[in-house]
Amino acid sequence: MTRNQLLPFVLDSADLGNHLLEIGAGPGAATLELRKRVPRVTSLEYDHAFVVRLAQKYGKGAGVVQGDAAALPFADRTFSSAVAVLVLHHLRSSELQDRTFAEVHRVLKPGGLFFAFEIQDGWFNRVIHTKSTFVPVQPAELAARLTTAGFDGVTLDQRPGGFRFRASRKN
Repeated sequence: MTRNQLLPFVLDSADLGNHLLEIGAGPGAATLELRKRVPRVTSLEYDHAFVVRLAQKYGKGAGVVQGDAAALPFADRTFSSAVAVLVLHHLRSSELQDRTFAEVHRVLKPGGLFFAFEIQDGWFNRVIHTKSTFVPVQPAELAARLTTAGFDGVTLDQRPGGFRFRASRKN
């Protein structure tokens, strides 16, 4: 499934507020759909080539930013929500994932929501990632890791092929 196809499952009918952070926008597969749901979307992408293409596609001032999810280039309490679809397993270590959780918490407004979808660990996913980073997020450890980063209200739903989670920033 593509990121865009996963969005209804990941976000459900949640109120995303007025400014969403899209983490790991890639080629923009989900960006257009997110822009339909939220008045303002800021798309963060690590890869310069994707940033250039997204900026060309959505125009100057479209809110496309090159940056690292583990060191977000945004002020505290900027966003009403954040979403990371098929992104976290591409971070090079569980420590970078934890830093990303802490950074997302920092840039969310009080009551802000963090949504993500990740694939399960397993031989197939390891094979298809032989030429890229694959550090699977372990669902059993996720609630504790997000709580350590300051989140509460963590929910986890599994489905064939992966799982979604939702967490909220304490006020």
